[in-house]
Amino acid sequence: IRDEKGEKMSKVKGNVLNPIDTLEKYGTDALRFALSTGTAPGNDIKLTSSRLEAGRNFANKLWNATRFVIRSLPSQEELASAGPELKLSPPTLPIEDRWILSRLSRTISSVASLAEDFQFGEAQKQIHDFLWGEFCDWYIEIAKLRLGSAKEAVSPIPVLIYVLETSLRLLHPYMPFITEELWQNLNKHLPRRWPATESIMVAPYPDAAGIVADPQAEQIMESIIEIIHSIRNARAQRKTERVTSGSWFELSTTKVQIYAGKLTPIIATYSEAILTLSRASRARTMAFLSSRYHGQLDENTLVLELKEAQVVITMESTVDREAERKRLHREIDQSQAQVARLEARLTDTAFLTKAPPAIVAKEKNNLALRKDKLERLKQQLNRFN
Repeated sequence: IRDEKGEKMSKVKGNVLNPIDTLEKYGTDALRFALSTGTAPGNDIKLTSSRLEAGRNFANKLWNATRFVIRSLPSQEELASAGPELKLSPPTLPIEDRWILSRLSRTISSVASLAEDFQFGEAQKQIHDFLWGEFCDWYIEIAKLRLGSAKEAVSPIPVLIYVLETSLRLLHPYMPFITEELWQNLNKHLPRRWPATESIMVAPYPDAAGIVADPQAEQIMESIIEIIHSIRNARAQRKTERVTSGSWFELSTTKVQIYAGKLTPIIATYSEAILTLSRASRARTMAFLSSRYHGQLDENTLVLELKEAQVVITMESTVDREAERKRLHREIDQSQAQVARLEARLTDTAFLTKAPPAIVAKEKNNLALRKDKLERLKQQLNRFN
């Protein structure tokens, strides 16, 4: 363990961290997180304040997510009717439910494989990325919209409980104190017939065998997330000012058009979520195109080429053409680098012989998508020129 400059800790140098003071400031689990996440056995690590703060922030994120779930719970009688049957992923569930269960299944399998190879740092990083980047940032936010909708037929509550409770057991060996506390608080509010033990320490460790992976749901949600990211980035890059709470595209004439190929009809059902989560809720219209946009590009039209989709934003405010050309050049360079990396991998004999056929097929499909995006970016640049 070294200081933030990479130097050996020494009392003479005065760069030693007092562990007791560190525990009191950041928390025991935050220190464990900082020491173990993303580290490989045998390698030195720099113990910086940012690593410690990241551990504390993750603990806070878990606490807030659990508080939200508990606060959203109905009565125990209503909850008991749902039962613990959600270990499977029935096709009747909404796409986001099937997606988060599928991602949980893949995370559990990956963490188990990494732990068997003693790669605990990478295992904890994957749990962190799943909980923060997928469960908290996306699934919970979509669940909030469903909970606030009177027309929502299927409640997200059972899936929220199942994913949170399973994730706490998955994380427990790495952050034992906060997971025990949150798990105990969650179980106080669950019906007795839900599986429970006296402590999370003696609860069974998660097994992906009972959770069905759903590649189609993952593909759809990845496209929705990418579309939302693209609108957010467009706002950030153009420094669009906030006018009212939750509204970013300030002009009433703003239009958002989306084309996502065969996924377009399904993604169209998520228009409200896309507008809300991208903070473009003041856009007057959101349309879904039956084919790619081939109209004239002008100072008011912005076309974003995504992996499997295209987003067209029309604003009354002027688009900086020179800045747009630079953005396109930058994206073309990135896409070319990704294509080159994938082509090199798919010509590597060691990869082709050792990797499972499903992984090779996935990489080939990814290469085709990347090449398609690169070609579309070049066409868009030519239209601008």
